[in-house]
Amino acid sequence: MRKLMAVIAFLILSSNIVLAQAKLVNGIWHASVKTASGKLIPFTFEVKGDAGKKQLAIINGSEHFLVPDVKAEGDSVFIHMPLFDSEFRAAFVGDDLKGRWIRHLPKQDLLFDFAAEPNQNYRFFKTTAKPAFNVNGRWAAIFASGDTTVAEFKQQGAHLTGTFLTTTGDYRYLEGVVAGDSLYLSCFDGGHAFLFTAKIRDAQTLTDGKFFAGYTSKDQWTAIKNANAKLPDAYSLTALKPGYKKVAFTFTDLDGKKVSLTDDRFKNKVVILQMMGSWCPNCMDETAYMVNFYKKYHAKGVEVVGLAYERSTDFNRSKKSIEQLKNRFNVPYPLLITGYTNDKAETGKSLPMMANFLAFPTTIIIDKKGDVRKIHTGFSGPGTGDHYAEFINEFEKLNDDLLAEK
Repeated sequence: MRKLMAVIAFLILSSNIVLAQAKLVNGIWHASVKTASGKLIPFTFEVKGDAGKKQLAIINGSEHFLVPDVKAEGDSVFIHMPLFDSEFRAAFVGDDLKGRWIRHLPKQDLLFDFAAEPNQNYRFFKTTAKPAFNVNGRWAAIFASGDTTVAEFKQQGAHLTGTFLTTTGDYRYLEGVVAGDSLYLSCFDGGHAFLFTAKIRDAQTLTDGKFFAGYTSKDQWTAIKNANAKLPDAYSLTALKPGYKKVAFTFTDLDGKKVSLTDDRFKNKVVILQMMGSWCPNCMDETAYMVNFYKKYHAKGVEVVGLAYERSTDFNRSKKSIEQLKNRFNVPYPLLITGYTNDKAETGKSLPMMANFLAFPTTIIIDKKGDVRKIHTGFSGPGTGDHYAEFINEFEKLNDDLLAEK
């Protein structure tokens, strides 16, 4: 009898899962998360797979961010993001999904209302008004919070992509539309949710800009078209204190082993220190690049070390988050748990020889004698187009020069 009941329970569970998987139909879904102010931050995702196994890809412009951990049971769907310690918990209401996007933070969880509609490939509007202007090009943008940025937009018809570059990094792949005299852009990557809107006063001026980030953050911005707009040199923003030429530390790797720059593996090597965190989207982009860089340059005499600054000082919690990043990108170089959080004051304590610390990621380039030669603040990722290519060319030229030194 017990065996029969177990078989019946298994069949019921299996039929529920198949039913839920069938309702999670393949194709493009329109989705949104809601901020505390009631603003909807829209995005799209694509569901793929058969009834036995589904996965989805979150779409931001040319980026399709793969999310393989998708479970459907009964009327419920559970989507666990591979990075950033967040997840979706939702249920079917008819053919639609409604539920929550949950960001797990050390002291609390942030809960965003989430909704998704199948077979809808629009991001902002089902029908978009004809654009009154073309905003293609480079813009000097100023935010009320004091941030000066460079915006790069590419417009084809009503479709708009681009990003905002700052001294601390970029806002990754933004996608949206120009509708009438208004601009709309958004990005969602499972860690951050961004919404930019603005009025287009004329072909040279954006006004009444609004920026919504995460659950509560709001800012205002304006922009003037300027083909020559640029940011300060990223190598000029962070330095060591006077009298210092080297950095020193002893941190723990994912296997519990202590690692220091005095270890034999780093002697007579060019060493790249990547100050990063699993919570940081720009760090994700830099890690993807560093993996390829390491494969190209390790045999030439370059070592890369990731220094992780997590939101929690709990070693096991930090280790779990960093292992997710390591597995996501197949990171071949050591990743160290510093034991310090991503608070800038805490980061400064971890490497007291640094005069100032501005942003994650920050990359420290050390020559074969162990001297710090350059410090790069922020990271312009692949969403920035030519800026990303310029960074790669400059960074790899710097490493070639350091390797050639006696």
